[in-house]
Amino acid sequence: MKNILVPTDFSDNCDKAAKLAIKIATLFKSEIHFLHQLHTPVDWVKLDKEKESNYPDTLAAIGDAKSKLRALDMEAEHKGLKSRTFLQFVSDNQAIVEHSHDFHHDFIVTGSKGIQKGFLSKLLGSNAQKIIRNTRVPILVVKENEVIFPFKNIAFVSDFKEDISNAFKTVEEISKKCNSKIHLLNINTTTDFNSVEDGLEPIKDFIKHFPNLENYQMHVYSETNVESGIQKFEESIDVDLIVMYTHSRKGLSSMFSKSIAEDVTNHSKKPVMTVHL
Repeated sequence: MKNILVPTDFSDNCDKAAKLAIKIATLFKSEIHFLHQLHTPVDWVKLDKEKESNYPDTLAAIGDAKSKLRALDMEAEHKGLKSRTFLQFVSDNQAIVEHSHDFHHDFIVTGSKGIQKGFLSKLLGSNAQKIIRNTRVPILVVKENEVIFPFKNIAFVSDFKEDISNAFKTVEEISKKCNSKIHLLNINTTTDFNSVEDGLEPIKDFIKHFPNLENYQMHVYSETNVESGIQKFEESIDVDLIVMYTHSRKGLSSMFSKSIAEDVTNHSKKPVMTVHL
Protein backbone atom coordinates (compact mmCIF):
# COMPACT_ATOMS: atom_id res chain seq x y z
CA MET A 1 0.00 0.00 0.00
CA LYS A 2 2.33 2.70 -1.28
CA ASN A 3 0.02 5.14 -3.06
CA ILE A 4 -3.55 5.84 -1.92
CA LEU A 5 -6.17 7.63 -4.02
CA VAL A 6 -9.00 9.47 -2.24
CA PRO A 7 -11.80 10.61 -4.60
CA THR A 8 -13.99 13.06 -2.71
CA ASP A 9 -17.02 15.29 -3.16
CA PHE A 10 -16.43 16.82 0.31
CA SER A 11 -19.61 15.25 1.71
CA ASP A 12 -19.62 14.07 5.33
CA ASN A 13 -18.92 10.46 4.39
CA CYS A 14 -16.17 11.45 1.99
CA ASP A 15 -14.63 13.62 4.70
CA LYS A 16 -14.67 10.60 7.04
CA ALA A 17 -13.09 8.56 4.24
CA ALA A 18 -10.35 11.16 3.77
CA LYS A 19 -9.53 11.13 7.49
CA LEU A 20 -9.43 7.34 7.44
CA ALA A 21 -7.18 7.37 4.38
CA ILE A 22 -4.77 9.73 6.14
CA LYS A 23 -4.63 7.35 9.12
CA ILE A 24 -4.05 4.37 6.82
CA ALA A 25 -1.36 6.25 4.90
CA THR A 26 0.35 7.19 8.16
CA LEU A 27 0.34 3.57 9.34
CA PHE A 28 1.62 2.22 6.01
CA LYS A 29 3.86 5.23 5.25
CA SER A 30 2.03 5.73 1.95
CA GLU A 31 1.78 8.66 -0.42
CA ILE A 32 -1.76 10.03 -0.61
CA HIS A 33 -3.62 11.80 -3.44
CA PHE A 34 -6.93 13.66 -3.11
CA LEU A 35 -9.09 13.93 -6.24
CA HIS A 36 -12.19 16.04 -6.81
CA GLN A 37 -14.24 16.15 -10.00
CA LEU A 38 -16.13 19.30 -10.88
CA HIS A 39 -18.58 19.53 -13.78
CA THR A 40 -18.36 22.85 -15.63
CA PRO A 41 -20.80 24.29 -18.20
CA VAL A 42 -17.96 24.72 -20.72
CA ASP A 43 -14.58 23.15 -21.35
CA TRP A 44 -12.80 25.00 -18.56
CA VAL A 45 -9.33 23.86 -19.53
CA LYS A 46 -9.63 25.42 -22.99
CA LEU A 47 -11.59 28.48 -21.88
CA ASP A 48 -9.77 31.81 -22.33
CA LYS A 49 -8.88 33.43 -19.02
CA GLU A 50 -10.73 36.66 -19.87
CA LYS A 51 -13.95 34.66 -20.38
CA GLU A 52 -13.87 32.95 -16.98
CA SER A 53 -15.62 35.94 -15.40
CA ASN A 54 -18.69 35.05 -17.46
CA TYR A 55 -19.16 32.06 -15.14
CA PRO A 56 -19.10 33.45 -11.59
CA ASP A 57 -20.78 30.39 -10.07
CA THR A 58 -18.17 28.12 -11.60
CA LEU A 59 -15.35 30.36 -10.40
CA ALA A 60 -16.79 30.24 -6.89
CA ALA A 61 -17.10 26.44 -7.02
CA ILE A 62 -13.51 26.10 -8.23
CA GLY A 63 -12.25 28.36 -5.46
CA ASP A 64 -14.18 26.39 -2.85
CA ALA A 65 -12.89 23.06 -4.19
CA LYS A 66 -9.29 24.26 -4.22
CA SER A 67 -9.63 25.51 -0.66
CA LYS A 68 -11.03 22.18 0.58
CA LEU A 69 -8.40 20.19 -1.30
CA ARG A 70 -5.69 22.37 0.19
CA ALA A 71 -7.09 21.73 3.68
CA LEU A 72 -6.87 17.97 3.11
CA ASP A 73 -3.37 18.38 1.71
CA MET A 74 -2.25 20.32 4.78
CA GLU A 75 -3.82 17.76 7.12
CA ALA A 76 -1.89 14.96 5.39
CA GLU A 77 1.37 16.93 5.33
CA HIS A 78 0.93 17.68 9.03
CA LYS A 79 1.12 13.90 9.58
CA GLY A 80 4.40 13.82 7.67
CA LEU A 81 2.87 12.36 4.52
CA LYS A 82 3.69 13.11 0.90
CA SER A 83 0.43 14.47 -0.48
CA ARG A 84 -0.92 15.76 -3.78
CA THR A 85 -4.28 17.20 -4.86
CA PHE A 86 -6.05 17.04 -8.20
CA LEU A 87 -9.05 18.97 -9.52
CA GLN A 88 -10.64 17.52 -12.66
CA PHE A 89 -13.19 19.47 -14.68
CA VAL A 90 -15.22 16.40 -15.53
CA SER A 91 -17.67 14.00 -13.87
CA ASP A 92 -16.66 10.67 -15.30
CA ASN A 93 -15.82 7.37 -13.61
CA GLN A 94 -13.48 6.44 -16.44
CA ALA A 95 -11.43 9.51 -15.60
CA ILE A 96 -11.00 8.08 -12.10
CA VAL A 97 -9.75 4.82 -13.58
CA GLU A 98 -7.34 6.63 -15.91
CA HIS A 99 -6.07 8.82 -13.10
CA SER A 100 -5.52 5.78 -10.89
CA HIS A 101 -3.62 4.04 -13.68
CA ASP A 102 -1.52 7.09 -14.48
CA PHE A 103 -0.37 7.52 -10.89
CA HIS A 104 -0.11 3.81 -10.05
CA HIS A 105 -2.42 3.87 -7.06
CA ASP A 106 -2.64 0.56 -5.23
CA PHE A 107 -5.51 1.46 -2.89
CA ILE A 108 -8.64 3.64 -3.14
CA VAL A 109 -10.60 5.06 -0.20
CA THR A 110 -13.78 7.06 -0.61
CA GLY A 111 -17.22 7.60 0.92
CA SER A 112 -20.80 7.12 -0.14
CA LYS A 113 -24.34 7.17 1.23
CA GLY A 114 -25.51 4.70 -1.37
CA ILE A 115 -25.52 3.71 -5.00
CA GLN A 116 -28.05 6.31 -6.05
CA LYS A 117 -26.54 9.22 -4.14
CA GLY A 118 -23.30 11.09 -3.90
CA PHE A 119 -19.96 10.87 -5.61
CA LEU A 120 -19.98 7.07 -5.82
CA SER A 121 -23.24 6.80 -7.77
CA LYS A 122 -21.21 5.91 -10.86
CA LEU A 123 -18.34 4.21 -9.08
CA LEU A 124 -20.62 1.70 -7.37
CA GLY A 125 -23.45 1.62 -9.88
CA SER A 126 -23.83 -0.55 -12.95
CA ASN A 127 -20.21 0.10 -13.96
CA ALA A 128 -18.77 -0.95 -10.59
CA GLN A 129 -17.31 -4.26 -11.75
CA LYS A 130 -15.81 -2.64 -14.85
CA ILE A 131 -14.06 0.00 -12.74
CA ILE A 132 -12.83 -2.47 -10.14
CA ARG A 133 -11.66 -4.81 -12.90
CA ASN A 134 -9.79 -2.02 -14.66
CA THR A 135 -8.15 -0.56 -11.58
CA ARG A 136 -7.20 -3.94 -10.12
CA VAL A 137 -6.82 -2.35 -6.69
CA PRO A 138 -8.80 -2.67 -3.45
CA ILE A 139 -11.56 -0.08 -2.96
CA LEU A 140 -12.62 0.82 0.59
CA VAL A 141 -15.97 2.61 0.90
CA VAL A 142 -16.87 4.50 4.08
CA LYS A 143 -20.54 4.70 5.04
CA GLU A 144 -22.66 6.29 7.79
CA ASN A 145 -21.25 4.57 10.86
CA GLU A 146 -18.32 5.95 12.78
CA VAL A 147 -15.07 4.48 11.50
CA ILE A 148 -12.90 2.69 14.05
CA PHE A 149 -9.22 2.65 13.14
CA PRO A 150 -7.00 0.79 13.57
CA PHE A 151 -9.52 -1.90 12.69
CA LYS A 152 -9.99 -4.36 15.53
CA ASN A 153 -12.37 -6.82 13.88
CA ILE A 154 -12.31 -7.54 10.14
CA ALA A 155 -14.90 -9.79 8.50
CA PHE A 156 -13.65 -11.61 5.40
CA VAL A 157 -16.68 -13.00 3.56
CA SER A 158 -16.27 -15.95 1.20
CA ASP A 159 -17.62 -19.38 0.37
CA PHE A 160 -13.96 -20.53 0.31
CA LYS A 161 -14.62 -22.66 -2.78
CA GLU A 162 -12.01 -21.07 -5.05
CA ASP A 163 -8.49 -19.73 -4.84
CA ILE A 164 -8.83 -16.45 -2.93
CA SER A 165 -5.31 -16.35 -1.52
CA ASN A 166 -4.32 -13.12 -3.28
CA ALA A 167 -7.38 -11.30 -1.99
CA PHE A 168 -6.78 -12.58 1.51
CA LYS A 169 -3.16 -11.46 1.51
CA THR A 170 -4.39 -7.85 1.40
CA VAL A 171 -6.60 -8.53 4.41
CA GLU A 172 -3.77 -10.26 6.25
CA GLU A 173 -1.45 -7.30 5.60
CA ILE A 174 -4.00 -4.82 6.99
CA SER A 175 -4.69 -7.12 9.94
CA LYS A 176 -1.02 -7.33 10.88
CA LYS A 177 -0.59 -3.56 10.75
CA CYS A 178 -3.74 -2.98 12.81
CA ASN A 179 -3.35 -5.99 15.09
CA SER A 180 -6.87 -7.00 14.04
CA LYS A 181 -8.82 -10.18 14.53
CA ILE A 182 -9.97 -11.69 11.22
CA HIS A 183 -13.40 -13.29 11.15
CA LEU A 184 -13.59 -15.83 8.32
CA LEU A 185 -17.28 -15.85 7.40
CA ASN A 186 -18.97 -18.47 5.23
CA ILE A 187 -22.67 -17.89 4.59
CA ASN A 188 -24.78 -20.92 3.70
CA THR A 189 -27.72 -19.92 1.55
CA THR A 190 -30.79 -22.01 0.78
CA THR A 191 -29.02 -23.41 -2.29
CA ASP A 192 -26.11 -24.81 -0.29
CA PHE A 193 -27.86 -27.24 2.07
CA ASN A 194 -24.72 -27.41 4.20
CA SER A 195 -24.56 -28.03 7.91
CA VAL A 196 -22.43 -25.74 10.04
CA GLU A 197 -19.71 -28.39 10.14
CA ASP A 198 -19.80 -28.74 6.34
CA GLY A 199 -19.51 -24.95 6.10
CA LEU A 200 -16.45 -24.96 8.34
CA GLU A 201 -14.54 -27.52 6.26
CA PRO A 202 -13.65 -25.21 3.34
CA ILE A 203 -12.49 -22.56 5.82
CA LYS A 204 -10.26 -25.09 7.58
CA ASP A 205 -8.81 -26.15 4.23
CA PHE A 206 -8.23 -22.51 3.29
CA ILE A 207 -6.29 -21.48 6.40
CA LYS A 208 -3.84 -24.33 5.81
CA HIS A 209 -2.33 -22.01 3.18
CA PHE A 210 -1.67 -19.42 5.91
CA PRO A 211 0.16 -21.36 8.65
CA ASN A 212 1.28 -18.17 10.39
CA LEU A 213 -2.27 -16.85 10.75
CA GLU A 214 -3.09 -16.71 14.46
CA ASN A 215 -5.64 -14.06 15.37
CA TYR A 216 -8.73 -15.38 13.58
CA GLN A 217 -12.11 -17.01 14.14
CA MET A 218 -14.29 -19.12 11.83
CA HIS A 219 -18.02 -18.52 11.39
CA VAL A 220 -20.81 -20.17 9.42
CA TYR A 221 -24.20 -18.49 9.08
CA SER A 222 -27.20 -20.07 7.37
CA GLU A 223 -29.36 -17.43 5.72
CA THR A 224 -31.50 -17.09 2.61
CA ASN A 225 -28.98 -14.76 0.98
CA VAL A 226 -25.52 -13.32 1.49
CA GLU A 227 -26.69 -9.82 2.37
CA SER A 228 -28.90 -10.96 5.24
CA GLY A 229 -26.13 -13.25 6.47
CA ILE A 230 -23.69 -10.34 6.66
CA GLN A 231 -26.31 -8.22 8.38
CA LYS A 232 -26.92 -10.89 11.03
CA PHE A 233 -23.17 -11.25 11.52
CA GLU A 234 -22.80 -7.49 12.00
CA GLU A 235 -25.49 -7.64 14.69
CA SER A 236 -23.68 -10.37 16.62
CA ILE A 237 -20.10 -9.12 16.27
CA ASP A 238 -19.10 -5.47 16.13
CA VAL A 239 -16.92 -5.58 13.02
CA ASP A 240 -15.02 -2.50 11.87
CA LEU A 241 -14.50 -3.56 8.25
CA ILE A 242 -16.25 -5.95 5.87
CA VAL A 243 -14.14 -7.39 3.05
CA MET A 244 -15.51 -9.10 -0.07
CA TYR A 245 -13.80 -10.04 -3.31
CA THR A 246 -14.90 -9.71 -6.89
CA HIS A 247 -13.73 -11.19 -10.16
CA SER A 248 -14.43 -10.86 -13.86
CA ARG A 249 -14.79 -14.56 -14.48
CA LYS A 250 -18.21 -16.06 -15.12
CA GLY A 251 -19.74 -19.30 -13.99
CA LEU A 252 -18.32 -19.11 -10.49
CA SER A 253 -20.07 -18.62 -7.16
CA SER A 254 -23.07 -16.29 -7.41
CA MET A 255 -22.10 -15.09 -3.94
CA PHE A 256 -19.64 -12.74 -5.55
CA SER A 257 -21.63 -11.61 -8.54
CA LYS A 258 -21.69 -7.96 -9.51
CA SER A 259 -24.98 -7.26 -7.77
CA ILE A 260 -24.05 -8.90 -4.46
CA ALA A 261 -20.96 -6.75 -3.87
CA GLU A 262 -22.90 -3.63 -4.83
CA ASP A 263 -25.84 -4.47 -2.56
CA VAL A 264 -23.62 -5.18 0.44
CA THR A 265 -21.73 -1.92 -0.10
CA ASN A 266 -24.98 -0.04 -0.55
CA HIS A 267 -26.84 -1.37 2.48
CA SER A 268 -24.14 -1.88 5.10
CA LYS A 269 -23.41 1.10 7.31
CA LYS A 270 -19.94 -0.28 8.05
CA PRO A 271 -16.90 0.33 5.83
CA VAL A 272 -16.80 -2.21 2.99
CA MET A 273 -13.70 -3.13 1.00
CA THR A 274 -13.77 -5.02 -2.28
CA VAL A 275 -10.64 -6.78 -3.49
CA HIS A 276 -10.17 -7.99 -7.05
CA LEU A 277 -8.98 -11.56 -7.49
